[in-house]
Amino acid sequence: MLEKFLDMSLVQRIGCGILIGIILGIFLPTWGFIALLGTLFVSCLKAIAPLLVFFLTAASIAKHKMGNETFVKPILGLYLSGTFLAAFVAVITSSIFTVPITLQETASEQAPQNIGTVLSTMLTNVTQNPIQAIIDSNYLGVLFWAVLLGLALRTRTEATKEVIDQISVALSQVVQLIISFAPIGILGLVYESIATTGLSGLTEYLQLVLVLVGTMLFVALVIYPLLTFLFIKENPYPLIFFCLKESAISAFFTRSSAANIPINMMLAEKLKLTKESYAISIPLGATINMGGAAVTITVMTLTTVQALGIEASFGLKLILSILAALAACGASGVAGGSLLLIPLACSLFGISNDIAMQVVGIGFIIGVIQDSVETALNSSSDLLFTAIGELGARKRNGEAVSIKSRLSEL
Repeated sequence: MLEKFLDMSLVQRIGCGILIGIILGIFLPTWGFIALLGTLFVSCLKAIAPLLVFFLTAASIAKHKMGNETFVKPILGLYLSGTFLAAFVAVITSSIFTVPITLQETASEQAPQNIGTVLSTMLTNVTQNPIQAIIDSNYLGVLFWAVLLGLALRTRTEATKEVIDQISVALSQVVQLIISFAPIGILGLVYESIATTGLSGLTEYLQLVLVLVGTMLFVALVIYPLLTFLFIKENPYPLIFFCLKESAISAFFTRSSAANIPINMMLAEKLKLTKESYAISIPLGATINMGGAAVTITVMTLTTVQALGIEASFGLKLILSILAALAACGASGVAGGSLLLIPLACSLFGISNDIAMQVVGIGFIIGVIQDSVETALNSSSDLLFTAIGELGARKRNGEAVSIKSRLSEL
């Protein structure tokens, strides 16, 4: 049985881990040490990710040859347009489906009061002390200092560049070792969810959960495939399903885009993407590519607007989608980080902070589903947009590249 298990693909082994975690969570809910397996797995990924990003980015830039093309610009455009489209779809969905909620829960978390606060925090994070940025997993700061170091190293000797490159290779091997334990880690995460959180409270807000999840699935299976087709002029679904299977599943259970960065980088390498591009775009995407967060902010805000009987014009809702997209780019990387931006969006409709924070409380109740699906959408699209941004640019330059052929080689 062990040999058969090891012969399975990583996704199949993760599936076994999910099934075992559900069974153990139902029948042995008091065995708390099983949950420790999930905690350790996520902690290892979060710990190694900032170091991997720093050295991989610095090495890629240091060894970059003049004339070699990078594809960060089109990928960045995809991140921003994808996040806005997700928010816009959420506006339409919320206009069609009215979800009743009872505003009675309270929450104590502090939320930003205006978009200037969000943007100011982002800019401050860029120039944070590089050591502290690595410790705090502040990827804007990590990328900023890694890029500067990489540029400075370009004038150094080849031996110096090779040392940095070999460190990044060694870190990649450590990441692969950690990822090989994903089935055990995800078993622990599933067990903890079933044994402690369960589905309590979800039934009361089932309609809200269905609207949120349905909107995110529509974005993942309709909007993003449309963007993919426009960029690569191929059937988008093989790549879509590859990203969902290989990246979204792990992101769903870790509920952390930061923890999924090493997995996405490994997958980008498997797709034979340019290291100079994905070393920057994937950690950057974990910070600003937030389609799922934009959906959450928009749906929860418009649900509050409907519950209070406030009349909102389509123009105001359109402004909300722009605000939600911008705010989502500054969402905290912690689980439920997008929820704390709901008061900011609610202020657009004159809703008080006290009422908005009650909605945040509801968000934390349904977070076991909402935040998992949101993270899966966010993180898998980091890989998707990195792939189509590069392949689309290569095709426009006349290169004969095909996502179908690359997937067939895996």
